[in-house]
Amino acid sequence: MPTRIESLSHIERIAAGSGKSAAVDEVGRLFTWGQGAIFVALNHEDILVPTGLGYEFEFEGHQLTPKQVEALSQDRVVGVAFSHDFTLAITDAGAVFFFGFVIATGEESVLPRRIEALAETRQRFVAVAAGNNHALALTEEGDLYGWGYEAANGHGREQLTPQLVAALIGRRVKLVYAEDDYSYAVTDKGELFTWGTGNLAFNGSQFTPKRVDGLSGVEIAAVATGLAANADGVVWVVWAFDQHPALGVGALGPDAPAVPTPIPIPMLRVRVVNSP
Repeated sequence: MPTRIESLSHIERIAAGSGKSAAVDEVGRLFTWGQGAIFVALNHEDILVPTGLGYEFEFEGHQLTPKQVEALSQDRVVGVAFSHDFTLAITDAGAVFFFGFVIATGEESVLPRRIEALAETRQRFVAVAAGNNHALALTEEGDLYGWGYEAANGHGREQLTPQLVAALIGRRVKLVYAEDDYSYAVTDKGELFTWGTGNLAFNGSQFTPKRVDGLSGVEIAAVATGLAANADGVVWVVWAFDQHPALGVGALGPDAPAVPTPIPIPMLRVRVVNSP
């Protein structure tokens, strides 16, 4: 049953997934808990690596209650994004930190470490997103940086350090979202772009950002896994498996393995709030 977490109060932001949870309070303190370390097969050897909670463990295993990430206590955290093996955190000063283990590069850091390649751009970052093996960072000017494995980093090739996503240069991105091996970006004009492997708004994989033409004329204001909503709260299924119970639009039939054209969910309206 849902139970209040008594040790947390005045929470303004939360994140969860990949065996971890996080909460940020009103003064920007970051708390994390969950799976602290896992074994990863690397070069035919199982090694124990941190999953990105942001602090040292006295023992191998889990952190079962919220614990503050003290290494960021001098910063005001405003956003968190989880990958399976690492975590991204962003501060109100626009700095991006990572902690955990990045499979693509073999880079490991138990404590938060600033991503220098992003710092060198001298831009202020306002949002981050992370999938299985890729990450995205968005500047206040609407420039999107991606890195990691090629499946969903936006470059269509392996990119181990953050680089501008060329396909979105000249378009002011206002919102990013990532999960597993796919990514979303929404521009200031409400255009939705997606890319990644399989079951997107296209029949098959799309390794660089491509606009979802089925939503032309619709100004998108929010996205989630397989879903998009406009400012009026109308929700569209952007992609999903055939007859998936989360569709909300009924069965599509045996000859429709994915949704090739966005479908609005009838009799559903949501309230869209402005948030990184």
